[in-house]
Formats: sequence, C-alpha cells, structure tokens
Amino acid sequence: MPVSPNTSPDTLLQAYSGKVRVRVGGLLLRDGGMLLAGHRGLLPTEAPFWSPPGGGWQFGESIKEALVREFREETGLTVRVGRFLHLHEFSTDKLQALELFFEVIADADAQPILGHDPEHAADHQLLTDLQWLTPRQLMQLPPAQVHPLLRMMLSPDDLFVPQFRFV
Repeated sequence: MPVSPNTSPDTLLQAYSGKVRVRVGGLLLRDGGMLLAGHRGLLPTEAPFWSPPGGGWQFGESIKEALVREFREETGLTVRVGRFLHLHEFSTDKLQALELFFEVIADADAQPILGHDPEHAADHQLLTDLQWLTPRQLMQLPPAQVHPLLRMMLSPDDLFVPQFRFV
C-alpha cells in the first residue's frame, strides 16, 4: 500500500493527540525473533518506530477481542491470546496511552502480511513494515526507534516475565 512521504507527523497522529487511549499489543515469538510493526510519524525523521502489533481498545469489545482484531488488521494473522504480560504507560508530548501486552499464539506456518489501520486513509497509514527482529537486532537500533518495553531486552525470555512500568 503506497504511503505519501510528504504527510507530516502532526497530520498522521492528529486522531490520537491530546487523548488518553487504552491500547493492546501482542508479543509473538518465532525462532528467537519477535514480530514487530514499523510505524511512521512518531519520530522527527522518517525512521520507523518498532513496536508489537496492536492498537486501540474500542467500546463494546473485550480486551482480548480488541487484540485479535488489531493483530489481524496489522498482520493478517489470526491469533489466540495467551497470558497477560505487561502494563506500560506510554507518554510523549502529544500522545498518552495505557498499554496492555499479552502473549499471542499463531499457527507456526502462518505468515504475516503488512496490513493497515482502517482509521487512516491509504496515503496516511502509520504502519509501514513488519519484521521478525531479535533482541540483538533491536539493541543495534537507536533507542528512540524501539518501543520502551523492548529496550534493553537481552533475550525473548525477558518479555515473558510480567512487568508493570509507569513513567
């Protein structure tokens, strides 16, 4: 899906700015790597911001239903939601969210495909890429490009020790 390179970050994030959101995210591991979604608009450059697939919890759905929906929208994968792992407060000068991260399980032979955010027009998508990244690969990226939950992770096992982080 083509993405307009000239769309400003402020325009991309306008729907989320100045609001408190509840987000759900899924941690899917395979062969030592974790499936991560690259997003644009969160950094002053066009560098991607890597985070677990997920998104906003909508009125009328359970948290697990929200995670299954968001994972399917962003990755094309149908997942089963496992145990709750992390509670994280995400905050920037314009964005604020309470994030709930769960283990997710997908069929071993299922392959992810880059999806989309239905809240955004085709030329205003935040989602730009999907990759399986290892902790070593994440540590080689500038910290600003990596979700705070994933910074300083030495092993995928680190993600499966429940943590609660508040800024």
